[in-house]
Amino acid sequence: MASLLHRLGLLAARRAKTILAAWFAVLAIAVTSFLTFGGQLTDQITLPDLETTEVADRLVEEMPDAGGGSATAVIQAEDGTFTDEQISAISDLAEEVEADSAVHSVTDPFATEQELADGRAEIDDASQELQDGEDQLSDARAEAEEGQEELDANAAELESGQEQLDEAIEEAEDAGAYEAMAEQFEEQQAEIDAGREGLDEAQQQIDEGNEEIESSASELESGREELERNESMLELSEQAGMVSEGDDAAIMMITFNDPLENVGTEELASVSDLLLDADIDGVEVLPSGDLNMELPHLFSVAEAVGLMIAAVVLLIMLGTFVGAGLPLLNALIGVGVGVAGALAFSGVVEMMSMTPILGLMLGLAVGIDYSLFILHRHRRQLKSGMKLHASIGLANGTAGNAVVFAGATVVIALLALNVTGLPFLALMGTVAAVCVVIAVLVAVTVTPALLSLVGTRILNRREKRRAGRGSGATVTEPMSTPKAVVIAVGAVAALAILAIPTFSLRLGLPDASSDPEDSTSYQAYHVTEESFGQGMNGPLVVVADLPEAMDDDAATDEQIAIAEALGDQDRIDYAVPIGLNDDNSVAAFQMVPTDGPASVSVEELVHDIRDGVLLDGSDVSDVELSVAGFTAANIDMSDVISDAMPLYLALVVGLSVVLMIMVFRSLLLPVIATLGFIGSVTAALGAVVAVFQWGWLGSLFGITEPGPVLTFLPVITIGILFGLAMDYQLFTASGMREAYVHGAPARLAVRQGLHLGRSVVTAAALIMGSVFGGFIFTPDPMIASIGLALSVGVLLDAFVVRLLLVPALLHLAGPAAWWLPKWLDRIVPDVDVEGSALEREVPEAQGHDAEQETRETSPAKG
Repeated sequence: MASLLHRLGLLAARRAKTILAAWFAVLAIAVTSFLTFGGQLTDQITLPDLETTEVADRLVEEMPDAGGGSATAVIQAEDGTFTDEQISAISDLAEEVEADSAVHSVTDPFATEQELADGRAEIDDASQELQDGEDQLSDARAEAEEGQEELDANAAELESGQEQLDEAIEEAEDAGAYEAMAEQFEEQQAEIDAGREGLDEAQQQIDEGNEEIESSASELESGREELERNESMLELSEQAGMVSEGDDAAIMMITFNDPLENVGTEELASVSDLLLDADIDGVEVLPSGDLNMELPHLFSVAEAVGLMIAAVVLLIMLGTFVGAGLPLLNALIGVGVGVAGALAFSGVVEMMSMTPILGLMLGLAVGIDYSLFILHRHRRQLKSGMKLHASIGLANGTAGNAVVFAGATVVIALLALNVTGLPFLALMGTVAAVCVVIAVLVAVTVTPALLSLVGTRILNRREKRRAGRGSGATVTEPMSTPKAVVIAVGAVAALAILAIPTFSLRLGLPDASSDPEDSTSYQAYHVTEESFGQGMNGPLVVVADLPEAMDDDAATDEQIAIAEALGDQDRIDYAVPIGLNDDNSVAAFQMVPTDGPASVSVEELVHDIRDGVLLDGSDVSDVELSVAGFTAANIDMSDVISDAMPLYLALVVGLSVVLMIMVFRSLLLPVIATLGFIGSVTAALGAVVAVFQWGWLGSLFGITEPGPVLTFLPVITIGILFGLAMDYQLFTASGMREAYVHGAPARLAVRQGLHLGRSVVTAAALIMGSVFGGFIFTPDPMIASIGLALSVGVLLDAFVVRLLLVPALLHLAGPAAWWLPKWLDRIVPDVDVEGSALEREVPEAQGHDAEQETRETSPAKG
């Protein structure tokens, strides 16, 4: 590889303009492809094959009308309560928004309140009608009872008359006078029989009346049950009122035709613009965060400041404007090709807005650093008297070889993000890896070309005058052992203290409370919290499986029972039925917790629902519940990342150890370096927890409200910092190894190697820290937290771990630091990262290399 890069460097130096023209052509193609084929970016995180997604998909399947995504707009009266004119204007606004082609329906809060009021009035009227009917039924029953009593009395009178007639007939027969009185007896019997017929008819009428009464009673009972059912549903719905108790705030619900993640940014912006452009006197309309999908800018003032700081560092280190500008130009070409090329695929691949920004962030940092490594080696060789083209080729074959190796470690760590199982995170890692690959290619082609064009202007006047004379700098004594102990203890203590907040790490996705204070999403969040409660900012969707073979009334009763049981829980404000599928087997509820979406209690609530213990002890404890929503998605993502973290850490740490054994042919150094990497990562995460979760220095970093740390930040931080840590370890420890192999005592070799590589590592770390640090002040909290983690991590890893802790521990270890078992030494491939073999092969390097080695490694005489 070193020989190939040497030849490539010489070719680029001789064909400098051709190389640059080729890269500018590639850049033009990438930009043109982006402009032609690029699609829309999104801030929505798609989570396939997770429980939240499965619940949401099932809900759409069971209740197609529930498939559209929803967003809200908060409407606030600026002076007191809403007036009739304002209410009318808000209703007109709702109709205007509903007319948008992307919108399925809009819930007018005041129309909904009126419907609830009308429903309450109808229930009151129906209740009165039922009461009147029951009163009438009671009167009818009383009349029927009186009629029955009168009928029974008449029947008794007839029976008494019949008995008297029978006695009279018997007496007449005994007296032999029956014949004379027969006609009279027959007339009396006929009257009695006629009376009986009348009584039978009256009894039939009474029986029919009683049947009608019982039928009416049954109807009234059914009506009473229906009324109670409707009243229970109304009471549940009234809890979810869209107008505040003070009548000074309202929530407009906007339902789209498609799920929210499928609604385009332009369509969301169109709806948001309609709301923001509403000119209602005395009313402020605040679209929620779901509608404010303004994507972060790829490049802003904060990043420009970071680049300016990097330029200043380069100018101080290199001493010329030409030298300072060269790495910056390399980096800009690299990120231009990488980011534009990635964005060209955004039309066919769903890509988060953070994906190209991460590529930009990392591409700028490594693009500057990789070019600087080659540039630094070239300048050192020029100052020792080497010819221009020979120096360019050798620098590309030696430092360029190290750049390729360093870039490969970063790429492997980033591609390993695919093991997390989260497509959006895998795509982030892949795009960032591509940007790093391009940065490496630019470094080993464009850098030699530019060095050829600028010639010796890469050196300042003083350096030109002293070229070939040597600097006279010597390192003849190792550091003192007590100093090494103090440094090691101090470095470990510093990392441990900074890592303390990591034990309080809570993962999640930022909500609107972390948006800038002047954003409508932030204002909408807090108006909602103040007027409707914290939980209204993060409602959950609960799906319940109902018992089979339930009719409509039984299913509704079960819905009510479940909603009431949910509402009775301490951590739940209320639950409202929002849907029932066609066969009454699945019911859906909107559940509003008492606390906000980022709270621990809501996280525990979701776990209790999924564990099936939330409704234990209630009348519906046998109902199986599932849940979806913002917090549920957070938990799912955290679980997936937590499950993947051991494998990912094993890959990264294992790769770290194996690579460093190959490069440094040592067992102890890889272990020390890897533990140092873990320490710097943990300390960086501690800084993020302190700032973003605890709110320390929040005003300085623009943190409006502390909250959980970005769910996937630890994985991203580990992946990127691993590669960068290996870069710094390579450029410090390779010099130590080289000095030791050439005969320097172990402890002296540590100091000599550190002396050789510290300037470039210092500059590289300051540059990376500046570039990453520029992203801390972006308004997007996700990008800002990643910027802080990477900036702090890079600076700690370079200055505390690589330049202090590792050299101190290697000094204390002495010769044991370079021990490798013979059997392992035989099977481990010899990776000549620094291109030592090439230096022995290139004639131009012989004298200069020996002179440089003598100045930097030989003990002083006398």
